[in-house]
Amino acid sequence: MPNILLLGGTTEGSALARLLAVRGIGTTLSYAGLTAHPRAQPVPVRVGGFGGVAGLADYLRDNRVTHLVDATHPFAAQMSAHAVAAARLAGVPHIALTRPPWQPVAGDRWTRVPDIDAAVAALAGPVRRIMLALGRMHVGAFAAQAQHHYLLRFVDAPDRPPALPRHSLIVDRGPFTRDGDIALMQAHGVDLVVAKNAGGSGADAKLVAARALGLPVLMIDRPILPERMEVMRPEEVIAWIDHAADRGV
Repeated sequence: MPNILLLGGTTEGSALARLLAVRGIGTTLSYAGLTAHPRAQPVPVRVGGFGGVAGLADYLRDNRVTHLVDATHPFAAQMSAHAVAAARLAGVPHIALTRPPWQPVAGDRWTRVPDIDAAVAALAGPVRRIMLALGRMHVGAFAAQAQHHYLLRFVDAPDRPPALPRHSLIVDRGPFTRDGDIALMQAHGVDLVVAKNAGGSGADAKLVAARALGLPVLMIDRPILPERMEVMRPEEVIAWIDHAADRGV
């Protein structure tokens, strides 16, 4: 019988967990633990890291994992790289469930940058009111451009105030809407949106709102990851598991 380790934390990962539960496929869903109150899941959950590549490989062996599925955020580059390496070490089949990156459409005013450092550098200049739509992890880097006023939106209230001298903090959990984000941007006088190219439909309201308001977007490209098998739909992971089972893997 398959025994799946699902590295989650995304909408797609949760959708896959539901499909696996319905199929009765043994699954453990692993979270990094960055969100204080994650949504309830229909499969057993573990929280926390593994101790690097070697620790993850040991976990795969010790728990007789038959398939490793990486459904982490597209910007969880270290975890995804560790998954590739650990699966190879442990001899466990591995697949990534991800989502297509966003592409600009008519009306978008995007400037693309390769990483967080480049985004910080791009903000040099006069004071602006910026919606920093990045979650919590990289906010501190923008203290290097402390002249701006930043609008932040976190899923959970932080333990300590963000290290930005001028900011407004909204604690809210999506999904968000076009009209809601238009109202939010107008209420805070936002004139630039900074976003990571996470892709998917669950977090694109800010981009649709920026388009409607004619606001520029500073878009951070995804990190480059090791070569791996990728699919875009949970059902494709199920088909991959079934195919492996048919071959006796």
